Amino acid sequence: MTGHPAPSGPCVVVAGGGTAGHIEPALALADAVMRLRPDARVVALGTERGLENKIVPARGYPLELIPPVPMPRKPTLDLLKLPLNVRSAVKQTREVLERVGADVVVGFGGYVALPAYLAARGRIPIVVHEANAKAGLANKVGAKFAAHVAAAVPDSGLMDAQIIGIPLRQSITSLDRAALRAEARRFFGLDPHAPVLLVFGGSQGARSINEAVAPVSAEFARAGVGVLHAYGPKNSVSVQQVPGAPAYVPVPYLERMDLAYAAADAVLCRSGAMTVAEVSAVGLPAVFVPLPIGNGEQALNAGPVVSAGGGLLVPDAELTPEKVVSLVVPLMADRNRLAQMSRATLGTGRREADEILARSVLDVIKK
Repeated sequence: MTGHPAPSGPCVVVAGGGTAGHIEPALALADAVMRLRPDARVVALGTERGLENKIVPARGYPLELIPPVPMPRKPTLDLLKLPLNVRSAVKQTREVLERVGADVVVGFGGYVALPAYLAARGRIPIVVHEANAKAGLANKVGAKFAAHVAAAVPDSGLMDAQIIGIPLRQSITSLDRAALRAEARRFFGLDPHAPVLLVFGGSQGARSINEAVAPVSAEFARAGVGVLHAYGPKNSVSVQQVPGAPAYVPVPYLERMDLAYAAADAVLCRSGAMTVAEVSAVGLPAVFVPLPIGNGEQALNAGPVVSAGGGLLVPDAELTPEKVVSLVVPLMADRNRLAQMSRATLGTGRREADEILARSVLDVIKK
């Protein structure tokens, strides 16, 4: 992308492409930097196939595309295949950093972060943020020569990391669920008074969650429970509406997560780091269904909320329609338990990580 404004304040380059779990913390940091330094410039790095192509421009930030470098989750022989790809990506990334006049690179892990770290090494200060309970390989590499390292939770595997939580959008951290409840219910066409379960499986949906929840739509209706279910843009669900009962509202994607959270009394969802952080920040009781792949980080992400009494954990293989009927439907009907879980969940949330990290980034530039 060309046509950047002439430099005035510092230029912060954020590397957090691929999934919403990497992009959203990067953009939350970008917003915080701009609040603290309105004269700053923030440029995002991404790849042509990532969600950042939709999300970043919509939030008003320039996006520079670089080649992706997918990282093996663990040091294996697959690493031997990386050097040529890495060398090309680093060269192109270095050209971008020079062209935009980067003063600092802030990485959030994933396949955009590694070439950014290697391109900046020894030339531009690096700040690393790890969102997951177990650090990925890209951030482990970047942390070795970073000026500052931050993490969402202790024991992520990054030495001497400042524990700050995950940078979140202000629309989430400042959310008053009670004040927005009526508006949110109207927005989605939900019953204004019935308890509402929010169901989602990340930005792309989750087939196992869809197949466990949608078939028992009538059970929720007969229990007097409304459901808002984001099933994913590439998926579909079939639900049964019961006349006179609270509606089951299926949607492919939730553009307004703030209103979705405000409409809900509890959530059934994956336990990606970003999801856990948002649910905790707004105080929603949760039934977490960790993604059953990777290095087990999703179960670890949910651990603190579950231990505090704010959430339940159901392994993906155990999430069946029968389990939803026996566990989730009764939970939604128990307002006292939901209130207790809400208080416990809120106690684990962090709301100021965006500004804490932004101040650290700006301090690194000053040095």
